Amino acid sequence: MTSTPPDDSLVLDVVRLRPGARVPSRQTTGATGYDLHACLDAPIEVGTLPVRVPCGIAVAAPEGADVQVRGRSGLSARGVMVVLGTVDADYRGELMVTLYRLPGADPLTIEDGDRIAQLVIARAAPVAWREVENLDDTARGAGGHGSTGLR
Repeated sequence: MTSTPPDDSLVLDVVRLRPGARVPSRQTTGATGYDLHACLDAPIEVGTLPVRVPCGIAVAAPEGADVQVRGRSGLSARGVMVVLGTVDADYRGELMVTLYRLPGADPLTIEDGDRIAQLVIARAAPVAWREVENLDDTARGAGGHGSTGLR
């Protein structure tokens, strides 16, 4: 499936490595994530230890693309977490999604074709690092996790 992108779009090449593999797609026009599907010969049980679930595809992201593997809110709400990951521009292997179930969450079996994660793609900004003696002061300062409160 090839689509014609707008002029400023990033283009990622995708190869189906096995029959039944699906090209990532958005479920709605307003979605920012492209769903990844499991490509399995047999179901996989998700436990409290991480399991790698194959997607049956490989992608080639252009230089300057930031391709992130993220969880799906529906699975997160059921206690199934995705180990966040980055697909580097020079990686050409099969996309694998690492899943695990939180203790106390109901058992979950992943079947072939299930939506298991999403790819979120952005442009990576080139950065130049400048080493300095001190950083400028802010109202927050060095306040860390939770320092601004819950609300």
